[in-house]
Amino acid sequence: MTTYRIAVMGGTGPQGKGLGYRFARHGHDVVVGSRAADKADTVAAEIRERLEGVEGAGRVSGAANADACADADVVLLAVPWDGHDELVASLPLAGKTVVSCVNPLAFDKRGAHGAVIDGGEGSAAEHAARLAPEATVVGAFHNVSAVLLWGDEEFLDEDVLCVGDSDEGKEVAMELARAVTGRSGVSAGKLRLARVLEPMTAVLISINRKYKVNSGIRITGLDHGEA
Repeated sequence: MTTYRIAVMGGTGPQGKGLGYRFARHGHDVVVGSRAADKADTVAAEIRERLEGVEGAGRVSGAANADACADADVVLLAVPWDGHDELVASLPLAGKTVVSCVNPLAFDKRGAHGAVIDGGEGSAAEHAARLAPEATVVGAFHNVSAVLLWGDEEFLDEDVLCVGDSDEGKEVAMELARAVTGRSGVSAGKLRLARVLEPMTAVLISINRKYKVNSGIRITGLDHGEA
C-alpha cells in the first residue's frame, strides 16, 4: 500500500477524526487540521492514544489548517458546508490531491435531505475544484459512518465510491479506501457525480433512524479484489 502524508481539514469533527484515525492506523502520516491549533493538538492526541500498540501506524500531529496543508501530499476536506468556500480558498492546495467528503445537507420536519447546490448543477466537490484549479480534486468517503470509523472493527464491510475527472486523483482516493475497507475504492465516474453521492448521505441517515443502524453502501457485481 502506498502511504501518504494526509492533512485532514475538519479533523476535529467526527468524520474527519474517524478518517484520520483509519488512515493513520494503516500507515499513513496524518496532520489533524483545525482553525485552532490547540484544538487540533487535542484531537491528534486522542487518535495517538487509540493507536497505542498498533504495529505500523503512521504519525499523527495537529496544526492550524493552512500549516497542516503545507507539506501534505493529500488534503482531505471533511468540513461543514457552511464556510466551505471561504476555507478552501484560503488553503495552499496547488499541486496536491484534494479529497472532498463534504456533504451539504439540510434538515426539516420531514428529516434530512440534500441541499440544492447551484440549482442542482453543482456540488461541494465541484466548488472545491473551482476554488483550487491547480489542485486535483476528487470526491470520496461521503457515505461512510463516522461512528463506524471510530469503532473497533479492523475494516468496514462496505465500499468507498470515488468520483473525479482525473484518473490519477481517483487512484489516490481508491488507495486510501484500503485503510477503511481493506480493499480498493470503486471508480464511480466523473466529478459531477458528487452531486449524487453527497445527498445520498441523507438517504443513509433516514435508514439509520428507521432501523437503528449505521448503514453503508456495498456495490455488487464487482470482484472486490480487483476493484
